[in-house]
Amino acid sequence: MSGGEPGGPALPTYDVHPAGALPAGARRAAVLGKPVGHSLSPVLHGAAYAALGIEWVYGLAEVDADELGGVVASLDGEWAGLSLTMPLKHVALEVADVVDPLAEVVGAVNTLIVQPGPGRGLVVGANTDVHGVVAALREASGREGWRPSGAVVLGGGATAASTLAALAELGITDSLVLVRNPARAGALQRAAHRMGVHVTLRRWSSVEQAADAVTSADVTVSTLPAGAGDELGDHLATVGGTSGRVLLDVAYDPWPSRLAAGFTAGGGTVAPGWAMLLHQAAEQVRLMTGRPAPLEAMRTALTGALARRGG
Repeated sequence: MSGGEPGGPALPTYDVHPAGALPAGARRAAVLGKPVGHSLSPVLHGAAYAALGIEWVYGLAEVDADELGGVVASLDGEWAGLSLTMPLKHVALEVADVVDPLAEVVGAVNTLIVQPGPGRGLVVGANTDVHGVVAALREASGREGWRPSGAVVLGGGATAASTLAALAELGITDSLVLVRNPARAGALQRAAHRMGVHVTLRRWSSVEQAADAVTSADVTVSTLPAGAGDELGDHLATVGGTSGRVLLDVAYDPWPSRLAAGFTAGGGTVAPGWAMLLHQAAEQVRLMTGRPAPLEAMRTALTGALARRGG
């Protein structure tokens, strides 16, 4: 392993191929975050490279927000890009040389692309989470030209901002957002203003209130941490009312979540969180390699990895 500022985190993949020893045409990529050991991105990207017949290498490294700048500064032309998870999605806006308009308006970067050029090349910040949400919901709906008319978003963090942009792409520009603490949702409200969408922000006061909202909307996206929607799922399993509606639960480990199970028990259709992960990673592969992602090979690798984890 090599790279990074002295005393800072080391970049991965150099244990596989030392600096300057990549096969002809190969490049490096990795996922960074903290924690990151649970990430399935290496599985997805590795499967994509194998299916595409390219000898690229993909690793992972634990990097905190205050370390990202030094890591990015150490990149060279061997690097194609980085996948970013929390807590790096906001600070990446400041680290990138250029930020694409979607990531700018959402206020979150989950992908850094190293464009070939003199020295390190230009580092471009992008957001593929929006693509992941749209593709996962469309896939789950199973309806050509699906245009939901109302949405509820559970949670108010970085993924919620990407969700608002995805819902706007699906035609929904007025969403209800339920959060535990509205005072901490300022970044989400600013992102909604930049997008030109309207958000009704409400405090999550009870499971019954949340269930009423979910059973009144065509689509619900839960951006809650794993386990945070369990009581709501149990309640939905009892009261029903989700038939004809679609849920995307971004928490995918373990799967199915109790929220997803309860929504399904009530007659609803669920887009698993791993589908969002799959589609956002496929878009990363396209951006980094310049080639269409081998989606089904990536899906097979992902579902196999989840099965081995028991998720």
